[in-house]
Amino acid sequence: MTHKQLVEKAYKWVLQNASCGVAFKEMYCAGNGEYCDVIGFGSGGHTVVIECKASRSDFLADKKKLFRQFPEMGKGRYRIYCAPKGLLKLEELPEKWGLLEVDDRMRAKLLWRPDPKYPLEYTMIHGSYHAFESDRRAEMSVMYSALRRLNEKGLLSEIIK
Repeated sequence: MTHKQLVEKAYKWVLQNASCGVAFKEMYCAGNGEYCDVIGFGSGGHTVVIECKASRSDFLADKKKLFRQFPEMGKGRYRIYCAPKGLLKLEELPEKWGLLEVDDRMRAKLLWRPDPKYPLEYTMIHGSYHAFESDRRAEMSVMYSALRRLNEKGLLSEIIK
C-alpha cells in the first residue's frame, strides 16, 4: 500500500466521518513547517489532521519532528495516524492520537479514537480533554493559502456571489 493511496483514503474518510466540511491533502503553505498529509476543517474551529504512514521507519521518524515533541506547535485539535492494518500498535501511539487502519481491500476503520469514552461525532463536535491545543496561526495559514489560490485563479469571486 502506497503513501498516496493512504492519503486518498484518509482524505475521503475525514470528509465523511470527522465532521469536516472542507479538507486539503498534501498542501504546502508557510507556517510552522508542518506539512500535513490531510487536514480537515469543520465549524467552530474544529480541525483534524491525519498523518499517513506507509512504513514503520516513517512513523518512527515522525516522532523526531519539533511539532511532535511540542504538540502545541502542531496543527489539528484532533490528530490521527493512518496506516496499513497491523503496521502500528495502539501502545505506540503518542498521547491523544487516534489510529485509522486501512486493510488490503482499502477499507478504512477507526481502530482507536482520541477519546474512547464518547462517540467520535460527539467528541469532534463538542470537544474533549483529548483535543490538542493547536497552532491556530498555522491552521489559518492553510486556509489562507487555499483561498489565495482560488483568488489567483479568479474563482473566489464566483464562490462568494
